[in-house]
Amino acid sequence: MTRPRIIAGNWKCNGTISNIKTLLTTLNSCGPIPSDVSVIICPTFLHISLVQSSLRNDILIGSQNVGVNSKVGPYTGEICVTQLKDMDVQWSIIGHSERRRMGESHETCARKAKVAIDADIKIMFAIGETQQDRKDNNTMTVIQNQLDPLIRVLSANDWKKVVLAYEPVWAIGTGLTATPELAQETHKKIRDYIKETVGENISQQLCIQYGGSMNGANARDLLNQDDIDGGLVGGASLKSDFWKIVDSAVNYN
Repeated sequence: MTRPRIIAGNWKCNGTISNIKTLLTTLNSCGPIPSDVSVIICPTFLHISLVQSSLRNDILIGSQNVGVNSKVGPYTGEICVTQLKDMDVQWSIIGHSERRRMGESHETCARKAKVAIDADIKIMFAIGETQQDRKDNNTMTVIQNQLDPLIRVLSANDWKKVVLAYEPVWAIGTGLTATPELAQETHKKIRDYIKETVGENISQQLCIQYGGSMNGANARDLLNQDDIDGGLVGGASLKSDFWKIVDSAVNYN
């Protein structure tokens, strides 16, 4: 079954007006995006308008988070989904380990996901284990605990707007990367868990990205795995190397 192929760049808390303009010039000069691949850039909230004003129109814009509030109002410091829709933001990252580490619970991440989906914003829902979890053979226990609140709040139709991003915490920004075989093993287990809890049809159509020091050198080997459907890319998305990852998504599976 052909699944969506999605490469997303998470710029995290990086960028100034000057170096973002340089990066946009680089992205705009890159080659065409294959017809079966979607590319998404997630800048900081401060830079969304700048990116929208200058970025080629075949690259989609996403946010790095959403507020749990579904309407505007007295929520100091939050970003409401209706405001993101007003800015034509089509995607959002939810549940990144860096947000969870700051105190966002599994239940909060699930609530944010539902709020975003109800506002017709598609989500990349991040899950993953720490190095200690992996050593203790608790990887799937951790991932299931992260997924279960999401599974409880979503309808079958909601899953059409969901991408899962498996990001082993020990490989985020460390230069360490799961081997293609190890990443595939975990992706398969995640897909099997969705099949068990949500249904086979949804599990087979679900895009599951890999994140965790993906770069131009290792992307093709990762994307050649049967259950790895794309990438949620951190550091490499701030460099021209990002387009090597996009090109690597063309012929796999």
